[in-house]
Amino acid sequence: MKIIQLTDTHLLPPGATVHGVDPEAHLRAAVADILEKHRTADLLVITGDLCNDGDPQAYALLRDILQPFTCDIRLLLGNHDSRPAFTAAFPEQPRDENGFIQSCLDTPFGRLLFLDSHGAGIIGGIYDESRLTWLDDALAGAGERPVTVFVHHPPVHSGIAHFENIEMHDDGQMLQRLAAHPAGIRHIVFGHIHVPLSGSSATGIAYSSGQACSHKFITDIDAPDPFWTAGNPCYRIIHIDDNGFRAYAAEVGETRTGRTGPCEGP
Repeated sequence: MKIIQLTDTHLLPPGATVHGVDPEAHLRAAVADILEKHRTADLLVITGDLCNDGDPQAYALLRDILQPFTCDIRLLLGNHDSRPAFTAAFPEQPRDENGFIQSCLDTPFGRLLFLDSHGAGIIGGIYDESRLTWLDDALAGAGERPVTVFVHHPPVHSGIAHFENIEMHDDGQMLQRLAAHPAGIRHIVFGHIHVPLSGSSATGIAYSSGQACSHKFITDIDAPDPFWTAGNPCYRIIHIDDNGFRAYAAEVGETRTGRTGPCEGP
C-alpha cells in the first residue's frame, strides 16, 4: 500500500505569504510532483495545519488544488485550522459522532487511524475523554490487526525546545492507549514540528514526522526561537506491506548534479 503524506501546508488566500514563503506555490509544486510520480498511490493524507489561519478562502483553495487526485484523501486538523470552516469546505471528510475529524480505514496490512488533536484557540494538541473513548473503540475494533496512526500533534516528547509547551496536552493518555493494543502499533505519523524527526517511545512504538511543505525551521533542537527557512516543497512516500512500514522523504526542485548508473551487485 502506498500512502502520500503531506503536512503543514499552511495555505492562505491566493497571493499571501507566511514567513517568506508562498504556501500555495509550494503545495502546487508538491502536488504536481506527486501526480507525476505517484499517481497510483492508494491514499493521500495531510496531517494538519492545512491552512494558516482557518480562512474559508484558503480551504476553498485547498479543495481546488486537491481536485486532480483520484485516490482516497484524509485531511486532519492542526492547531492553525478551524473546524467550522473546514467542515463547511470538506463535508465529505469522515467525522466521529461528536464531530471530530476522526476515522478508521481497514487495509490488508492493518487498520489505519486518523485522529483529531485540534483544540480551538490552543496551540498544543488536545485529546480529551470523548476522543479517547473513540480511540478505545477503534483499537478494540482492530482486533488482531496492527495499527498505524496519523495525527497532527506528536503524542510523544519531541525534545525540541520550541515545542516543549505545545505538544500533546493529554498527560500521555493517547500513547498509553496505543501501547496497550495487543496487536501492536506499526507506526505513528505526525506533523506540527515542521522538521523531520524519527524515533521510538519508551515502550517501543516507532514514530516519525513529515517535514512541512510550507515554511520550515532550521533544525536547532535547543533553541526556543529557531529561524524559519523556505527550503523546498516536500512530502513523504509511505509504504505499508508485507515488509512492514517505510517512509521516504521527497523534495521538489532539488539541484541535479549528475545521474548514477544501476548497481549490479553483489
